[in-house]
Amino acid sequence: MGRAPAIPLSFYKSIRPLLFQLDAERAHRLTLGLLALAGGLPPLRLLLRQASVADASGQPVEVFGLKFANPVGLAAGYDKDGRAMHGLACLGFGHLELGTVTPLPQAGNPRPRIFRLADDEALINRMGFPNQGLARLVGRLRRRPKDVVIGVNLGKGAATPLAAAAEDYRLSFRALYPYVDYLAVNISSPNTPGLRELQDRRHLGNLLRTLDAARSELGGPRRPILVKLAPDLSDPQLAEAVQVIGEWGMDGIIASNTTTARPALRSVHREQTGGLSGAPLRERVLHVIRKVGELSGGRLPVIASGGILSAADAQAARQAGASLVQLYTGLVYRGPALIREILEAFEPREAAAAPALQTQ
Repeated sequence: MGRAPAIPLSFYKSIRPLLFQLDAERAHRLTLGLLALAGGLPPLRLLLRQASVADASGQPVEVFGLKFANPVGLAAGYDKDGRAMHGLACLGFGHLELGTVTPLPQAGNPRPRIFRLADDEALINRMGFPNQGLARLVGRLRRRPKDVVIGVNLGKGAATPLAAAAEDYRLSFRALYPYVDYLAVNISSPNTPGLRELQDRRHLGNLLRTLDAARSELGGPRRPILVKLAPDLSDPQLAEAVQVIGEWGMDGIIASNTTTARPALRSVHREQTGGLSGAPLRERVLHVIRKVGELSGGRLPVIASGGILSAADAQAARQAGASLVQLYTGLVYRGPALIREILEAFEPREAAAAPALQTQ
């Protein structure tokens, strides 16, 4: 079978108006369903891979003790239940972050709960961790793709009181540990009441101590633990969080989650409650990346998640110190060809930067 032509950036641009006529969540479910269908059929899977990535393979990266085929990943929230991970793996990602998952299934917040801000190249969501629960995700991960790094983003249930949150994370952590390459601790979504309080020193220390103990008890290959922080932390709050993360031997930071700020937005949905993602988050994410590097002395690798809508955005995040980048809102506005655009633009990392990419 000959190589299929790569999907041009203009292809998605031509179908995007049709998708944008649908409610944002319905459009997302449609595209995810199509990816799940394609990923479930080997001939379609091969065609999707060939058409998506062409000859762009990116530069391999070793970070957190893991080997990534390239620096571009899928951010959490896109495929919460791992339904389309085989199809998504064909698009050229170096890693997929599934979730956010909670121990028990939950419906999330009432609809509508995702809003496109097209004039701002942004989204506002107040999803509230809707997902099918831990057991369903574990079942799917037993048949996971083997040629891509897979992480899972962990959250607490909406009904779980803050005092019991660590147990929710521990349950998910232990169940998922044998099936994933890394685990990410989500303590920064603005859409679960009280969740961001887990970024405070006392709560964060207790949570990370619990997970560090669970990792020691489980043994076997060591799975990295990453912590996903909010972009809305002040510099002193960020410094405190980075200190606690380092004290408990965590492996890295994801910068960042969505923001509750509303910086000079133009779109009609700008006053909707929820977390803002996309282009307006770009400069804040770069600030957090630089600050984490400064605070940790380069010892805590960072994944840039937020404001990546072009190859230039990805390059800026890497230059600020990020080891990897993740996409979500960029896929909504640019489509899957954005992955290839970024891979083709990336230069190899300078040799001098290599020590910052090693496992701590």
